[in-house]
Amino acid sequence: MEVAHVELGGSGFTAVGTQLGADYELRYRLEPTRLRLEVVGVVGDRTVEVELADADFFDVGFSPVFNSLPVIRDGLLETGPPRAYEMRWVDVPSLAVSISEQRYEPLGDGRVRFSAGDFVAEIRFDKAGFVLEYPGIATRVSAPGD
Repeated sequence: MEVAHVELGGSGFTAVGTQLGADYELRYRLEPTRLRLEVVGVVGDRTVEVELADADFFDVGFSPVFNSLPVIRDGLLETGPPRAYEMRWVDVPSLAVSISEQRYEPLGDGRVRFSAGDFVAEIRFDKAGFVLEYPGIATRVSAPGD
């Protein structure tokens, strides 16, 4: 489960969120060029601060919020050519940081085919560019009245 408060602004996308796994809790704060993460639980307690440096975006394991970054910035909700990105990838719950080559292919109708290595998924987004359904990873739950 993940809960996030996201703000879109002229200087970029910021977010504060918490992800709950079976044996850990991950807290993160995303700024346009910096990501701070803290994990606590059976896996041990760790904190890491990651700079974007020359990567295109951050990506965090099991977090659909981060898949929205390129979709929102680059308008990937309409059909168009695939886009390749270099992501500053953070594995969860280890918080190991690496580079991940990722591809986003806009399919139209709020769908984007995402691939990284051998992994491929068709992700559904709302009109604002936030994930509605990421098969095997997440399904957004609407609040009453939404």
